[in-house]
Amino acid sequence: MTVMAERTSSQMSLDVFERIAAFAEREDETVRLEFIGGRIGVGKVTNGNHGSIIMWLIRQCMRARPDLDLNPTQGLKVEAYRRGRARPDGVLAPVGHFAGQGDWAETDGVLMVLEITSYDSDTHLRDRVEKPRGYAEAGIPVYLLIDRDSLSVLVHSDPDPEDGYRDIHVVKLGGKVALPDPVGIELDTEELKDYLD
Repeated sequence: MTVMAERTSSQMSLDVFERIAAFAEREDETVRLEFIGGRIGVGKVTNGNHGSIIMWLIRQCMRARPDLDLNPTQGLKVEAYRRGRARPDGVLAPVGHFAGQGDWAETDGVLMVLEITSYDSDTHLRDRVEKPRGYAEAGIPVYLLIDRDSLSVLVHSDPDPEDGYRDIHVVKLGGKVALPDPVGIELDTEELKDYLD
């Protein structure tokens, strides 16, 4: 579950946020903090099915593109002037890309981010509105959203810093979905039906 608390950028600096996030995540490994759209998001680590979806996608990526890693823990600097911090469910980049970059890496070189909807009241705003806007603004080529509410996989591509992703392709779970270049992977999502609760 994620709870969002309203903050304006003048109320909290990124340095303060990063110190709070590092402390909270060190003290309780089930807590994940983000700073998107001037708001702090506090999320608990989700259930086993959420993790199973991530592991499924890691295996698919390793088979199709062994030159890439799907990192489920890397934080990213997003939004204009790097004023946001996001912890996607997965970040796809070349092997070794994040070495030495710390908890919050630049988005240069990131090929795709993954989010999986949670069963909470904030998932619409967070996963369907704020994060796609931030990821497109940061120039990340592909945003993959596995939407467990609508039983769909949404592939966002062709990012525009001002308009967001200009192409959104929707496939019902169970279908095949192509992740466009620079990812270049086709996924058969039939197995994802097993991880819906």
